[in-house]
Amino acid sequence: MRVAREPIMARPLLKIHRYFRCKPVRFFSFILLYLTAGSLVFLHSGFSSDTSTTGASRSVRDPLISEGGGGTGGGSSTSDGLGLLGRVFKETRRAPRKFGPPWMKKNRAPDVPEWAGRGVDHHTSSWSHGAKGKTTKGMDDGRAKYIGCYVDDTQKRALRGVSFFDYKKMTVFRCQDNCAERGYLYAGLEFGAECYCGHKIQAPNVSESECNMECKGEKSNLCGGPKRLSIYRLELSQESTRRYGSSIFKGCFKRPDNVTLALPASAVIKNMSVDKCVDMCTEKEFSLAALAGEKCHCGFPTPLFTLHDHEDEELCLQRCAGEDFESCGNNDFFVVYQTQVQDNRCLDRRFLPSRSKHSVALASFPGAGNTWARHLIELATGYYSGSYYFDGSLYNKGFKGERDPWRSGRTICIKTHESGRKEIEAFDASILMIRNPYKALMAEFNRKYGGHIGFASQAHWRGKEWPEFVKNYAPWWASHTLDWLKYGKKVQVVHFEDLKRDLFSRLKGMIIFLGLEVSEDRLLCVEGQKDGNFKRSGLRKLEYDPYTAEMRATIDGLIRTVDTALRKRNLSGVPEEYRPR
Repeated sequence: MRVAREPIMARPLLKIHRYFRCKPVRFFSFILLYLTAGSLVFLHSGFSSDTSTTGASRSVRDPLISEGGGGTGGGSSTSDGLGLLGRVFKETRRAPRKFGPPWMKKNRAPDVPEWAGRGVDHHTSSWSHGAKGKTTKGMDDGRAKYIGCYVDDTQKRALRGVSFFDYKKMTVFRCQDNCAERGYLYAGLEFGAECYCGHKIQAPNVSESECNMECKGEKSNLCGGPKRLSIYRLELSQESTRRYGSSIFKGCFKRPDNVTLALPASAVIKNMSVDKCVDMCTEKEFSLAALAGEKCHCGFPTPLFTLHDHEDEELCLQRCAGEDFESCGNNDFFVVYQTQVQDNRCLDRRFLPSRSKHSVALASFPGAGNTWARHLIELATGYYSGSYYFDGSLYNKGFKGERDPWRSGRTICIKTHESGRKEIEAFDASILMIRNPYKALMAEFNRKYGGHIGFASQAHWRGKEWPEFVKNYAPWWASHTLDWLKYGKKVQVVHFEDLKRDLFSRLKGMIIFLGLEVSEDRLLCVEGQKDGNFKRSGLRKLEYDPYTAEMRATIDGLIRTVDTALRKRNLSGVPEEYRPR
C-alpha cells in the first residue's frame, strides 16, 4: 500500500517543480512575494507592540474636539502620524537607555525591554467599571456626582465650554475625564454620543425619564437624550484650573498704576459679561482679559502687570450687567481671565548656536517632575534640552533635543535619572530636582503602567505590582539624591514643590545657574503656559491611601536621611509637605 501511495502524494510536488522549472521568473516572483509578506507581518507585529506601550502615554484628549457649541467633526490623523514617526525613530535609532534602581538593572534580563509586561489603562478599565449595570441616576463614586437631567438648546447651550463627539465609543468616564482634564466643573452627555463641558449649568432640569439613551460605548449607562443632558459635577483636585468656557480664571488683581501701558487695549462694553470681554480680547489677539465693571482691558503679562499679587476675590465681587452669575470687578480691582490666544514671546526654541563643552545635568528620581522642568527651561531660555535616553513620545511632543546624543553639546541641559559615581561625574554641573517621595512614587507608578499622562489601573494598584514597586523604588529615591549630593561637582537643589509654588523666582534661579541672562517678559510668558502637554487630569485620583503602615515607616526613614544630608551641606532641608519633620 505504501508503494502505491507515494507516487500519488508526489504528483502535486512534481507539478509544482515542473511549473517553476519551466518558468523561472514565476519562481523568483513567488520568493519575492513570500519575503514581502513576511516583512509585512514582522513590521505589523512591531507596530502593534509599540502601540500597546506608547498608546497610554498619549493625552486622553479625543480627536473630535471643538470649542463652544456642537457640530459633528471628522477624526484627526495627526496623532496617528506622530505615532508612526515615533515608531520610525524607535526602529532606526539607538536602543533607548533604561533607567531604574541600580540593583534592578543588574538583575534585569538583557533581552527583556523595560516596558515588557506593562499594562495599559484604557479609558474604561478602572473606576468606570463600577458603574456597570447601573443607570446614571444616583451615581456618586467620589470622583463625579450625578446632578440630573437638563434641557439643552443648540442655540443656547446648558454647558458652554469645550465639546466633543464620538458616535461609536462614547462613555460616561471618557466625557468626565476630558472635561476634568481641562478644569471644568461639569460634564454633560447628550444623545448617547455627545459630551459638553462647562463651569456652570445654564438651563433648567427635567424629569429623569427624558435622559433615556444608552451610551454608544457602554450600553449599561445612560448618556442623556435628544436635547437632554445627563450632567455630572466633577470632584476635581485643588490643583485643577478654574475656567469660564474656554478661558482660564486667573484671579482678582489690583488695578495697575499705569493701565494704558500695562493693558494697552480697552473698551466700554454695554451689558458687560465675561464672554464679551474674553471675546473682545481674543479677537484683538491678547492673552489676558481684565474686567473692570463696564470696562474691558486686554494685554499680556508684563512687569507692569505680573499677576503675582493676588487679592481677596471678595474685592472683585460686582455682578456683571449682562450676566447674573459672574463677577465683573470694578474700577479698583480687576477680574482677570486668560484667553485662548497663545503668548508667542516664549515659544521660539533652537539648539545652542555653538557647541558647549560644559555639560549640565537635569537630574531627578523618576516621577519628580523632570519632563515638566525641561518644558519650563526650554520656554524660559529658548534652547532645547537634551536627554540621557531617547523617548519617541517626548520627541513627538516637541522635545527636539531628545533625538540628539547627550554629549552633542547642542542642548542647554541633559535630562537623566541615573545615579552612581561614574554616571554623575560625567557631568560638569547639575540641577537636582527632588520631590516628595509619596507623590513621586505614585507619579512614576502611573507613568510606568499608564504612560506620561496616563494612569495605572485599579488592578495594578491593588495587585502585587504596587508593593513590589515601592519595595524597589523607595530606597532608590533616597540613594539617588545622596549620590548626586556626594559625587556631583556643582549641584543646585530644586524642590518640585517650591518650583510649583513660586515658579517665577525658582525658575529664574535655574536660568542664572545655567549661565544665561534672564528675560522677565519671557518668564511671565512661561507662567501662562506652565503646564505644557504633560499634566495628568485632576479627576482620576485614588479613593484610598495606597501606602501601608510598613511602607510609610520605611519612606519616613528615607525622608529623614535625605533631610539630614541636605542640612549637612548647608542647604535647606526637605519642604514642609514631606513627612515626617
